[in-house]
Amino acid sequence: MSRDPLVVGHVVDDILDPFTKTASLRVLYNNKELTNGSELKPSQVANEPRIEIAGRDMRNLYTLVMVDPDSPSPSNPTKREYLHWLVTDIPESTNASYGNEIVSYENPKPTAGIHRFVFILFRQSVQQTVYAPGWRQNFNTRDFSALYNLGPPVNAVFFNCQRENGCGESLYDCFINSNNRRPSCTKPEWQQPPRTVMKVISLGGKPEAIILSKHSTACLP
Repeated sequence: MSRDPLVVGHVVDDILDPFTKTASLRVLYNNKELTNGSELKPSQVANEPRIEIAGRDMRNLYTLVMVDPDSPSPSNPTKREYLHWLVTDIPESTNASYGNEIVSYENPKPTAGIHRFVFILFRQSVQQTVYAPGWRQNFNTRDFSALYNLGPPVNAVFFNCQRENGCGESLYDCFINSNNRRPSCTKPEWQQPPRTVMKVISLGGKPEAIILSKHSTACLP
């Protein structure tokens, strides 16, 4: 079984096809470098991160895409993918501030479950005009890459984020912890099977009705 965080976290499959990393990408929030599978709070990602692309040839240009494949909730991602940021024409050896911002940074504000936020880097073959989509929801990274002939990604990194008072464990952490033989693992909402809850309604001390309902949650007892 692959231990690649992008595979374990279903970034590869849900929004990307398998690819080979051929470029250096650093994403820094508050001067702290992001690693795949990191857990960050919304307050930590309120401001756009610093994006650094290593290299020596400024003639090489890159496109950066940031999406949320779990919007509005991991169990029902009807807005997959939600576009949070789009920058093109970033010269190699510089950062995103030198590029052309097509869609401004929208800070993550997950409301239900654990969301994955993914940065995807493409190498451009030429400088070209890229148009902002009409809306952020239901963006498709694969279609975007095909439309502008970007080819496969050259790097990607993601982090997990939930509400400040949320609970649960990311799929990547579940995988790592289970392989380290930790006694338990709580999957995020989008990996939880529905569970049946029985409620008894009583009147005058006697049971009158039984209601069965299904719930899926990231915080099971």
